[in-house]
Order: sequence, then C-alpha cells, then structure tokens
Amino acid sequence: MMIYLIQGITFGFAAAVQPGPLQTYLMSQALHHGWRRTLPAAFAPIISDGPIVLLALLVLNTLPLWWEHVLQAGGGLFLLYLAYGTYNNWRDYVDKKPETGSLASTNLWKAVFVNLLNPNPYLGWMLVMGPLLMKSWREAPLHGVALVAGFYGTIILGCAAIVVLFSSARMLGPKLNRTLIGVSAIGLALLGLFQLWQGTMT
Repeated sequence: MMIYLIQGITFGFAAAVQPGPLQTYLMSQALHHGWRRTLPAAFAPIISDGPIVLLALLVLNTLPLWWEHVLQAGGGLFLLYLAYGTYNNWRDYVDKKPETGSLASTNLWKAVFVNLLNPNPYLGWMLVMGPLLMKSWREAPLHGVALVAGFYGTIILGCAAIVVLFSSARMLGPKLNRTLIGVSAIGLALLGLFQLWQGTMT
C-alpha cells in the first residue's frame, strides 16, 4: 500500500507545483485578493476531476488487460517528457507575476472551470493515474484508496501552499518557487522511470 501512497503523493506534488492554468489562476487571485478569499479555490481539482476520472476509467475498462501495460509504459514516457519540460522551466526560470486585471473575483467554480479546460488532468488520468488506479484496486481496494488519497491530498495542500506563498510573494521572493519546480522535475523523472519499468516488466 505504501508504494501507491508514495506514487500518489509524488505525482500530486508535481501536478500541484507545475506551471499551468489552475496554478496561474491561484497565483493571480492570491496576489490580488489575498489568501483568505483565494484558499477555497485550492479544492477545485476534487470537483473538476470527477468527470475526468470517470471518463478515463470507462475507456480503460473497455481495453484488454495488456493495454494497461502499454499505457503504463506510455505514461512513464509522458512523465519523463513532463520532467524535461519542468527542468527547462527550472533552468530558465523568470519571476513573473501573473496579470490580475481580467480576474475580477475569487471563485471556487471559476477555478473548477479553469481546470476542466486544462488538458493536463485528462492526459494524467489516461496515461498515469488511471492505469495505476485500476492496477492498485485489483490488488486491494485499500491500495487504490491510498493512491487517490495521496494524489488529491497532495494537490490540495500544494495548491493551498501556492495561495499562501503568493499572497506573501513580495516578502518571500522567487527562490522558493524555483526550488519547488526543481524538486518537481526530479520527482517526475523518478516516477516516470518507475512507471516505465513497471509497464515493460509486468
């Protein structure tokens, strides 16, 4: 069970700190409105990912078992690709404060809509989390619960941390954000190699 919890935490951390539409929205709202009004939006992935997860699992359930191994290996390659992109973000990091003029108010449902239009959750669940969840659930339902709990628990904590950090961004500076992106790149690379190994060896 612990291995699935660790995988969920690792991928959740990487998903939370990687630059993307939801992260940009949270940063801009935190800078503009402060952490108290923005913090509820950190829970957006729990709401928005429901239909995404169902769609991914329905598609995966129609495929033969060996396809899961193919997708798992493909997911490993996808994670390595994300790790490379994240490494480039770390290497060429430029501190940019997102524009806030077009974002009038903090709203959980607006954050949900932003995440629904983001392709990363769809790719993540089809290539990584979906096959992992099905594999872990077949071994024991508790393993699947540990994977999902680790994943979403880390995403929510990571998004909440982004909100708090960027509401105090002037005091903390850009170094911490760059460090988190570097840690994310390492985590993605390790998880990608592990996923690739599992997909090719099972």
